[in-house]
Amino acid sequence: MSKRKRNISKIKPVKVSYLRMVLIVISILGILYFLLPFLVGRILNLGNATGILALLLLLFYSLFMPRIHEFVRNVLKKKAGKIALTAAGVLTGLVIVLAGIETGCMIHAATKAPTEDATLVVLGCRTYGDRPSIMLASRLEAAYEYLTEHPDAVCVVSGGQGADEPISEGEFMYRYLVNKGIEPYRIYRETESTSTRENLLFSKAIIEKEGLNPRIAIVTNEYHEYRASMVAKALDLEYSAVPAKTPWWLFPTYYIRELYGIIYEWVL
Repeated sequence: MSKRKRNISKIKPVKVSYLRMVLIVISILGILYFLLPFLVGRILNLGNATGILALLLLLFYSLFMPRIHEFVRNVLKKKAGKIALTAAGVLTGLVIVLAGIETGCMIHAATKAPTEDATLVVLGCRTYGDRPSIMLASRLEAAYEYLTEHPDAVCVVSGGQGADEPISEGEFMYRYLVNKGIEPYRIYRETESTSTRENLLFSKAIIEKEGLNPRIAIVTNEYHEYRASMVAKALDLEYSAVPAKTPWWLFPTYYIRELYGIIYEWVL
């Protein structure tokens, strides 16, 4: 046998465990999933950016798992290394627990059913000329279904006018619901707000002025119901939820972004 053949015969085949294969596939599919909102709707925010970054780290770990394990073993031989890795593990655990608590709060808020005579408050979202954004469309459909099923109910549509919006979101929602068949006298317009807090604050003023039922049912996307309920509670509003369904390909992106939003609301 030649020297070259002997050297080739000594090369050990690279073994890829089933776990590594699964993690690699999950990482790649997950990255594509979080890229979908950007590819379809040019949506890029903290939600899908965080998801992509986390899955890139998982992909890196999957590709270099043996080397990373060896590196960790070497680090653990040193006291400073043990402290650093323990701190990193504790921090990761705290983040997971915090996300779990926030998720529980979201689910609880989104399942708080309204009373029969509650005043609907529809939170605005971006419009594009004569069409609603995907999120606003889902909210309007949820509001339409509720108003159709409860013919005595009234609503406040709340949203100001953005710099690139031809009309206010409140006016847009009013026209949309009227065109769908909801009687105009059942819809009150709020057209000055620029945030969730202003949505509810200005809507409260309309409810008090018009003598409407102070018990409200907030129409927004399911992931956003908890943060909206926090604002409502701060404004002494008795609230419940009429959650709008978020499309499956957008939900993870907005869910993760909402985790940041809840922390912001808790802190401030």
